[in-house]
Amino acid sequence: MVFFVESRSPKRVTVFDTTLRDGEQTPGVSFTLEQKLDIARILSEIGVHAIEAGFPASSQQEKETVAKIAAEEHSALICGLSRSRIDDVNACLDCGVDMVHVFIPTSDIQRENTIKKSREEVLEMTGTIIGYVRDHLDSCMFSAMDATRTDLPYLIEVFKAAEDAGATVVNVPDTVGVFTPMKMRSLIGRLAEEIHVPIDVHCHNDFGLAVANTTTAVEAGASQVQVTVNGIGERAGNADIAQTVMILEAINGIGTGIETKRLVEMSRIVSRYSGIPITPVQPVVGDNAFAHESGIHSHGIMANSQTFEPGIMTPEMVGHRRRLALGKHVGRHAVRQMLTLVHINPSDSELDEIVERIKMISSRGRRVTDHDLYAIAEDVMDIQGVTKTIELVDIAIMSGNHCIPTASVRAKVHGVEKTASAIGNGPVDAAVRAVLSVMPIGIQLKDFRIEAITGGTDAIGHVTITVEDQQGRTYDASSSGDDIVLASAEAMINAINLLRWTGEKP
Repeated sequence: MVFFVESRSPKRVTVFDTTLRDGEQTPGVSFTLEQKLDIARILSEIGVHAIEAGFPASSQQEKETVAKIAAEEHSALICGLSRSRIDDVNACLDCGVDMVHVFIPTSDIQRENTIKKSREEVLEMTGTIIGYVRDHLDSCMFSAMDATRTDLPYLIEVFKAAEDAGATVVNVPDTVGVFTPMKMRSLIGRLAEEIHVPIDVHCHNDFGLAVANTTTAVEAGASQVQVTVNGIGERAGNADIAQTVMILEAINGIGTGIETKRLVEMSRIVSRYSGIPITPVQPVVGDNAFAHESGIHSHGIMANSQTFEPGIMTPEMVGHRRRLALGKHVGRHAVRQMLTLVHINPSDSELDEIVERIKMISSRGRRVTDHDLYAIAEDVMDIQGVTKTIELVDIAIMSGNHCIPTASVRAKVHGVEKTASAIGNGPVDAAVRAVLSVMPIGIQLKDFRIEAITGGTDAIGHVTITVEDQQGRTYDASSSGDDIVLASAEAMINAINLLRWTGEKP
């Protein structure tokens, strides 16, 4: 029977990040040593309390990696994962970790099918392994694996044995993600009555409830949360750090100690290292988290940002930026503001025509970029285009199965002809790098998309890119043609020219 308990939310919780351990168990994800070291540094810098660096007993390479992470100076505790085996614990100790995280299956289905131990044997193993860790370290976390499918009386018995043996924190894993917030509230509330060491939760996202279950557990008395960057992890992943932290901080008023202004930065770094893109609609860190296209929404946002944003969470709080987006739902107020920023001031009738053209292009399924907007406005208003900072004169590409893709570019920069060459992972990458070599201005390519406008092997392709400047502002640009490499180079050139149009001085 599920019952509600009075909220026991702590004033502050600690954050235990397992991106380097459970996050790397995401199918297809494998971080390099340098990437792991970089992620650990960032996690420590933003205020994460503990970092699970890996599972040392799994391989010699993993052991060496955990040791190198532990050898660096971190404000966070460095933790190693261990089965309830002495040799596993020793592997963690050899790495010089600050904490060992031991786990043992406690649900009948896990216990009977994985370790083939009785309930009594599990209780004995729990006390023995925790006692061994505490003989060597001050910090030991104990996890009852598959806790949410373990009989509650037995789960309490296991956790009491862990507490008696010296566990400094007990973890309640929803290993297969089957709990709901109501059940989690009930479970944590009951455990909090029986257990007197800090309670931690580790929730999986099989039904999309990992973040909800994690934050509800805190409301019921848990004082530590396990998370990963971008929610990566086994199967459907884990509770996402950005969402969990902002719910606790902004909605519940519970401190986490996390420097939230770096959440977007950290998310993008882990996305790049993992190869898993951040979807535009990802809460908190996605490109659309603070983007507005609808005319009603854009108008409201320009009047008061809290009309169509939470208010208690602003883009600045998480290292993001608010932006108005172009599309078939765009309104006149948003378009006028975007044009005013680049000193284009259409009349009311001209504005109507510009908006109509944007909606017509968008209704065909094509993304409308900032470059498109300015080109449409110049055409409608019959005004001379802004002098281009950079113009492509010539481009040559060399590519093949036995050579490194190389691009050479000749372009006019402020009317002066310049040349540059670059290599890349492919002809498109080489071409874009060559353009940026002609005129290095400190912009970063954030998004690259190609779509076919016509069919066949001679199809016209449309390339759309998004770049970000050193101030974190994003710009969209595009180009079309039957040569995708050339279209890609031209799209990057259009993006560079956008910086000029928007007041930058490349």
